[in-house]
Amino acid sequence: MNGLTVTPTQLVAGVGVLLVLFWVWRAGARRAKAAAEKARSGARLVSLAGRVVFNAALIVAVQWVVIAHQGGTWVLLAVLGLPALFAAHALTRALTVTTVDTSKRGGRR
Repeated sequence: MNGLTVTPTQLVAGVGVLLVLFWVWRAGARRAKAAAEKARSGARLVSLAGRVVFNAALIVAVQWVVIAHQGGTWVLLAVLGLPALFAAHALTRALTVTTVDTSKRGGRR
């Protein structure tokens, strides 16, 4: 029979090469995934900053129009007070520390 003969050393070397190739492929995939996540994170930050600046400019523009055109007292209070309430709420939520205390009674895990 004219079969292909493989020695045990060649078999171990072949399996070793396959393992190294698999390891390199996985490392490259992990690196690519980390780079993609970092890029998405940076894009989210820029997008958030853009939305914050746009909304702040919109609030300032409305306030300026009301103040410049001598709106009534209640309109002035609403235009200045409402954004202040939203800002106070956002700051309070951002600066409030909350914890979740879980008990380990009953043996459930």
